[in-house]
Parts: sequence; C-alpha cells; structure tokens
Amino acid sequence: MASLKRKTGRESRPDPDYLKKQRKALVRRHRQVIYLNDLEMAAMERYCEKFGVHAKAALCREAIMEKILSELQDNHPTLF
Repeated sequence: MASLKRKTGRESRPDPDYLKKQRKALVRRHRQVIYLNDLEMAAMERYCEKFGVHAKAALCREAIMEKILSELQDNHPTLF
C-alpha cells in the first residue's frame, strides 16, 4: 500500500550557497610530489592490479591522510 503522507510545498534542500562553499573548500590547490623506488612502485602496481584500483592519486592521498589522522588521534595533547 502506498504511503498516505501528504506532500508539502517545501522540500528539505540544502542551501545552494552552503553547497558552493563546501565544494570550494574541497578543491585541492596544494601539489605534492613523491618519488618511489622500483620496489615500491612494483608493490603499488601489484596492489592496484589485484584490487582494481584505477586512481593511484586517490589511493595515496587516502593512505597518507589515514596515517596522519590516526597518529594525531593517538598522540593528542594531554593536560598532565
């Protein structure tokens, strides 16, 4: 049976200005270059082939940020 809810004239939508601001904040402007040796590159190629990864930059970015955030969380400042 179909729902008997009445549609209101207003739908809950995020503010377009808010969405624009969010997208602008996520733009990547800072370039970082890393160099890998032959063994590291071979390992990355093997991993990408095995798990079907096509975006190596995203893989590296996610791995790096995961490591950084976990280190920051593990070493948070204490009062004493």
